Amino acid sequence: MENMQSKNAFICDMDGVIYHGNKLLPGALEFVKWLQDEGKKFLFVTNASERSPMELQQKLSRLGIEVTKNHFYTSALATAGFLKSQCPGGSAYVIGEAGLINALYDAGFSMNDVNPDYVVVGDYRGYNMETLIHAVNLVRRGAKLIGTNPDLTGPVENGIAPSTGALISPIELSTGRKAYFVGKPNPLMMRIALKKLDCKREETVIVGDRMDTDIIAGIESEIDTVLVLSGVTKREDIELFAYSPHYILDGVGDIPF
Repeated sequence: MENMQSKNAFICDMDGVIYHGNKLLPGALEFVKWLQDEGKKFLFVTNASERSPMELQQKLSRLGIEVTKNHFYTSALATAGFLKSQCPGGSAYVIGEAGLINALYDAGFSMNDVNPDYVVVGDYRGYNMETLIHAVNLVRRGAKLIGTNPDLTGPVENGIAPSTGALISPIELSTGRKAYFVGKPNPLMMRIALKKLDCKREETVIVGDRMDTDIIAGIESEIDTVLVLSGVTKREDIELFAYSPHYILDGVGDIPF
């Protein structure tokens, strides 16, 4: 624990780590206060693509945690940055919420439902058969398929909800095309996070609730990992994976103590 507490930078997931839906998780407020009091560098890195950094800042503020919008990095921003590097000034048909659409606009992309360069899928509450059919046919006609994150589910207040990995699967199956996922566990997202923190991997730790995204992202990026059992992965699930986190805690409230 002392080795973990001595790290200079913390990359933290949000869903299942800081909150469930609109409910702040126990110890989260104390954890963020500890980060601030100790002068730690920290970045909330989330595979959720629905909200912008400003919206995430406002959400945490409503829950009693005050941080700046520069402390957030989302899979929507990562996806927009990746596509800008691949196809500057390109176009996309987007299945996703405002956070993803605005990130793509800010990256110089235009929305195109006729002949886009990409079909981009993120978490989306309005997902329906009409949207699915249109996306399938665009991919069949040559649009490249991109997913913001590979998560099959995400935690909500009443349990779990389908996430991008589940929503994009029918498009993959119907077209025979495999999506490229930009979010965790893609090491690309971790490398950008380290650049934003201006820290080396040796002085950084990743805190998350999922073995299949957060923890494997840390392992593949050679960053120490902390699994908290307040979200998706339960203690009995850990043995199902061929890799292990460096630390296992009940929640983020255990980190300062």
